[in-house]
Amino acid sequence: MEKFETLTGVAAPMPIVNIDTDMIIPKQFLKTIKRTGLGTALFHEMRTNDDGSENVDFVLNKAAYRDAKILIAGDNFGCGSSREHAPWALLDFGIRCVISTSFADIFYNNCFKNGILPIQVSEDELETLLHAAERGANFTLTIDLENQEIKGLESGDIAFKIDHFRKHCLINGLDDIGLTMAKADQIDTFEGELGESRPWV
Repeated sequence: MEKFETLTGVAAPMPIVNIDTDMIIPKQFLKTIKRTGLGTALFHEMRTNDDGSENVDFVLNKAAYRDAKILIAGDNFGCGSSREHAPWALLDFGIRCVISTSFADIFYNNCFKNGILPIQVSEDELETLLHAAERGANFTLTIDLENQEIKGLESGDIAFKIDHFRKHCLINGLDDIGLTMAKADQIDTFEGELGESRPWV
């Protein structure tokens, strides 16, 4: 997966609490096992009207946020069913970082496995970020993962916490398969020795 070191981009404000995985990617789009092509279905029921036209009032349909790389959302983001298609859709749209006051556990874990950084902040910090993001394309944030800071705010940087191992995986672009392949030499050595000592296995 793509490495995550620093990310600079427009942040889209979505001050809605309890955004569940069905809102992120509705069930009718779960027929594929491919990780690409789901970006067009991201927040489908909010992004489109009943006749299929775009809802011009939805934040990601506004010109200033169409290329947003960061999403700032309300509490309990990613709750609901445990569908990995949710981070796939976010990533395919171009969102590589989601900032909220809290996340559902399964969604939170799935983000790291797909190269998305979920950042948890305080309620006051979230309000500051939402207010700044309302400036649209005139405002960008920088996510510095190495130093664990959100930069670009006039009021100063915001520090965030992250598990050391998850940070290591993101910075080095290691998903579960990548972690296994990083030990390929050791695996080959073990299999070779096993073949010599136990040829019947």
